[in-house]
Amino acid sequence: MAHGSSTPIGQHGVIGDMETLALVGRAASIEWCCWPRFDSPSIFGCLLDEDGGAWSITPVGESWRDRQMYLPDTNVLVTRFHSDEGLVEVEDFMVVGGAGRGLVRRVTGVRGAIEMRSVMAPRPDYGRREPTLTAASNGSVLLDVGGTMLSATGTVDLTIADDARSVTAAFVVSEGETHCFALGTDGVDLLDDELRRATSSFWRSWISQSSYRGAYAEVVRRSALTLKLLTHQASGGVIAAGTTSLPELVGGERNWDYRYVWIRDAAFTLYAFLELGFTAEAEAFTGWLGDRLIDDDRNERASPLAPLYDLDGSTKLDEIELDHWSGHRDSRPVRVGNAASRQLQLDTYGELLDCMYLADKRGAGLSLATWRELAALVDWVCDHWDQPDDGMWEVRSGRQRFTSSALMCWVAVERGIRMANFRGRPADLDRWRRTRDEIHAAIVERGWSEDRAAFTQVFDGDQLDASLLLMPLVKFVSGTDPQWLSTLAAIEDGLVHGVLVDRYDNATSDDGLEGDDGSFSICSFWLVECLARAGRLEDARIHFEKMLTFAGPLGLFSEVVSPSGDQLGNYPQAFTHLSLISAAIHLDRLSTPS
Repeated sequence: MAHGSSTPIGQHGVIGDMETLALVGRAASIEWCCWPRFDSPSIFGCLLDEDGGAWSITPVGESWRDRQMYLPDTNVLVTRFHSDEGLVEVEDFMVVGGAGRGLVRRVTGVRGAIEMRSVMAPRPDYGRREPTLTAASNGSVLLDVGGTMLSATGTVDLTIADDARSVTAAFVVSEGETHCFALGTDGVDLLDDELRRATSSFWRSWISQSSYRGAYAEVVRRSALTLKLLTHQASGGVIAAGTTSLPELVGGERNWDYRYVWIRDAAFTLYAFLELGFTAEAEAFTGWLGDRLIDDDRNERASPLAPLYDLDGSTKLDEIELDHWSGHRDSRPVRVGNAASRQLQLDTYGELLDCMYLADKRGAGLSLATWRELAALVDWVCDHWDQPDDGMWEVRSGRQRFTSSALMCWVAVERGIRMANFRGRPADLDRWRRTRDEIHAAIVERGWSEDRAAFTQVFDGDQLDASLLLMPLVKFVSGTDPQWLSTLAAIEDGLVHGVLVDRYDNATSDDGLEGDDGSFSICSFWLVECLARAGRLEDARIHFEKMLTFAGPLGLFSEVVSPSGDQLGNYPQAFTHLSLISAAIHLDRLSTPS
């Protein structure tokens, strides 16, 4: 079977309603969408296989050029087609703030009379089911997507194709005319123009609450809007990315399902929201988290917190391979579910406690019940910080004593102490302080290599790891400490390519997987912060601004930048956008005289 869409990953626009999202290719083709929520099976998936399903709306003919843009301060996407024959725009959005749910597509003629064609070819259940299309008496077409009935509607006639696998429409749009199409909740008028106004108003109102007024306002706003698309309004959870199995290396096996709530990624995301002044998202996530801290499954796991959950809080995320799909650019396997849910990742506790510390400090304060659960987590870390784990990068080569895991355990205990002191909360502070100091001493003694003159990936090892860029960011060490500056120099020499930063050296660090991967964009933005904290503000600014040039045309990032400079990995990636926001904020702070 042929590979999926030829559109590069980074040249997709993203729309969503905080329940699910869709990726729209440069030619106004919807190439990925799961329904009814992020982690549901896809109904459009040609991003991963030629017959995965798509919905295109394009001018007839081949002489058209296209360009995408967002309406300012919204997640409303515009694809503009232009040629000597005329100019036409396709506006895409998912409804928010309305009575129903759905995806709306508005086609507007700007100049000329343009012949257009819409082809909606759904392939439910990751293409494992044939679509069931039924013409309704009101001119709509009903689509059964595995028990959920959707309605395709339009202001022009819709036709079920002879093979009963697609819904088509042929029409002409003249200057000043608009024709609309929608797919969504049956019985709801998604063609009402008021929904468009309500959706645009929602996004503009939300982003206007941002407190950021720094030098990089436009890119920070776009990153914040992207992170908001990855929040799940119904539960308060925050997913790591909107897709599955987009490869970290074309043709490689590093293809994972990221449509779940990683505690690490969610905590970092909420930290970024709080830095921008968005407190409602932190409150919603705290509510989601509270349910996880008392869930029924915790006694079946190696630790109180699993690394990741689905939106309902389940950790039963069995990893399966969709053998009938060829993968993006022939990158197999295509995976659903994620076996990392069964790993032990000790760093998770530090990221979570750091986020909760900030939420507690800047908000109304955590409830007594939440504090009791967080204090129990700190107690657990005190008992278990010194055991091997699978690490921040979720290696599949066996557990080790990762220095970054110990670092984040130190953060967990240190932030617990701060939170207890801040509001006079009950805690075993004597024990917590002893454990904090034990962890610190272990990192300094066993995580440091005299031969490398650097902190290393694992205790008593000699390999470098970009996760250690977090050391000054979490205040374990000053950004100008001599040992840290020596580590920073070693990372720059061994893992940095221009402004791109590898996680570690795949040639010498066994992570249990075949092949290499690209540079991880979150690490590049961590490097920016480290340079700024080291007093190298001009270097930091240059690195930051160069890194922005690796974004796609819409300012969106996936997880990885390939050796050739392409966006790879799942998309859009929360990790990258949250680290961009943090780097921008700290560049501004450190550039402003106190």
